[in-house]
Amino acid sequence: MLLNKKIIVVLPAYNASKTVTQTFKEIPFDIVDEVVLVDDNSTDNTIEVAKSIGIHHIIKHDKNLGYGGNQKSCYNKALAIGGDIIIMLHPDYQYTPKLIHSMVYLIANEVYPVVIGSRILGKGALKGGMPLYKYIANRFLTFFQNILMNQKLSEYHTGYRAFNREVLESINYQLNSDDFVFDNQMIAQIFHKGFEIAEITCPTKYFEEASSINFKRSLKYGIGVMKTSIQYFLDKNKIIKSSLFN
Repeated sequence: MLLNKKIIVVLPAYNASKTVTQTFKEIPFDIVDEVVLVDDNSTDNTIEVAKSIGIHHIIKHDKNLGYGGNQKSCYNKALAIGGDIIIMLHPDYQYTPKLIHSMVYLIANEVYPVVIGSRILGKGALKGGMPLYKYIANRFLTFFQNILMNQKLSEYHTGYRAFNREVLESINYQLNSDDFVFDNQMIAQIFHKGFEIAEITCPTKYFEEASSINFKRSLKYGIGVMKTSIQYFLDKNKIIKSSLFN
């Protein structure tokens, strides 16, 4: 705990058997109380490895629900077991758990209700091996979103996020896509509710075992991101209401 806040790390896992141990070992258990792993019907032995390293809260989907569907199970479980601060960390070791202290302190001290780890602040993205086309797409989409949503984030597409309980209970993330655009819809919902989001510089690593989506799925994601931003703009300006925000 930190300042009497129960801290839970959630791991949305899919075929993470080779990386979940390294990720788990770097989680700072001086402040983290529980770890929840949701396995999205992996084809490897992620579940067995998770049990062997001491993860007690494990959920296995009977069928693959997708990245967004996995996160829904993660947050539902974290709230159900009393989490006050919930950190979503990828178990593929693409993001370092060593930033959890910094992220949690900002939330526990009520400086910000949401903190995300940005790969774009500094030079972490390209230095860590992000493909150039993904970097260019990230910059374009972020520029597009900042204009339509009247914000100033350095990126909207990081998978490293921490929330206080109030935020997760205030937005209806169950309405969101089960695919990768879930992340983006969630940020839009958070801003729509009037919450602020802090960013901290986050190094990232691209390697064979790290999860990544191909060009075709990246294109689909980009279209979904633009659609979400337009929905946000139209709803905020009372032109066309969207179910995502109401």
